[in-house]
Amino acid sequence: MFLTGVDGYIGSLLAPRLMERGHDVVGLDTGFYREGWLYTDPAQVRVGPQTLWKDLRRVDAADLAGCDCIVHLAELSNDPLGELRPEVTSQINHAASVRLARLAKQTGVPRFVYTSSCSVYGAGRHDILTEESPTNPQTTYARCKVLVESDIGALADDRFSPVFLRNATAYGASPRMRFDLVLNNLAGLARTTGRITMTSDGTPWRPLVHVLDICEAIAHAAESPREAIHRQIFNVGDNGQNYRVREIAALVGDVFTGCEVVLGSDSDDRRSYRVSFDKIHAALPGFRCEWDARTGVEQLHRLFERIDLTPEQFRFRAFTRLEELKYLIRTQQLDHELFWRH
Repeated sequence: MFLTGVDGYIGSLLAPRLMERGHDVVGLDTGFYREGWLYTDPAQVRVGPQTLWKDLRRVDAADLAGCDCIVHLAELSNDPLGELRPEVTSQINHAASVRLARLAKQTGVPRFVYTSSCSVYGAGRHDILTEESPTNPQTTYARCKVLVESDIGALADDRFSPVFLRNATAYGASPRMRFDLVLNNLAGLARTTGRITMTSDGTPWRPLVHVLDICEAIAHAAESPREAIHRQIFNVGDNGQNYRVREIAALVGDVFTGCEVVLGSDSDDRRSYRVSFDKIHAALPGFRCEWDARTGVEQLHRLFERIDLTPEQFRFRAFTRLEELKYLIRTQQLDHELFWRH
């Protein structure tokens, strides 16, 4: 199995799980966030997979030799980061992802698992959205997701089966932590400042899914019978995990005792959507979400207590995707196209 983004927020948890399930894993990562390692869990210390430290745009057919499945995570992740260099985002997230799928098909890789996003549904939606609902992407990041689904879907045939996982907004602990995800960010603020002050009124809806449940969905998509996944799109999450942002903040404030939660009045954030997750639970009956927002917040609370999370750690640039790339560009480690200068 070839896993791109192996050293990221999801990949660092997914690779050991896939190996435990008997898969031989070869990883690919460009190493943008290698400075960010939040914790080591002694119970999870394992030998990692063989990893190619290589830019996605420079993958060649030889890298995929002997592979029976590609799990593709390695893109510029999230909306603000996608707007830093929109043209480069398109090169990586769209063109390079489609190129990888074409290489996979040419080299005889039968299955391609693509991690998409519920952000493709867009803004101002009041109905419950299914995989058949129209997409309405609002950012370069989300537009690239829609384009990749379409272009890779067109490659499907009897020998090549892509499957698309539209993940809800992720949360939960990972050694390669991300504090630019809404629940993780609010929990970090609660721990390090004792106060959550929001500029918005918290009314937008966000579907959430724990990072370990994303890992399980990916494993099932890689292992399920071809007829269950061939050219299918699945929303990844659980119907009980559609939350208003203010509900997420309240949960965090409840678990982090003594944290003050203050809502604002700004309601300009147009990204709001609720999502149905019926399809994945029906089509992949072995899959179910083990986590909800409260248990996720409780997990983070225990972790932050154990590692004694400090404000400096919380604010460290490598735990926020946009800030780390800005730093690498500013210090001339990356060029204007986000290639390593060396």
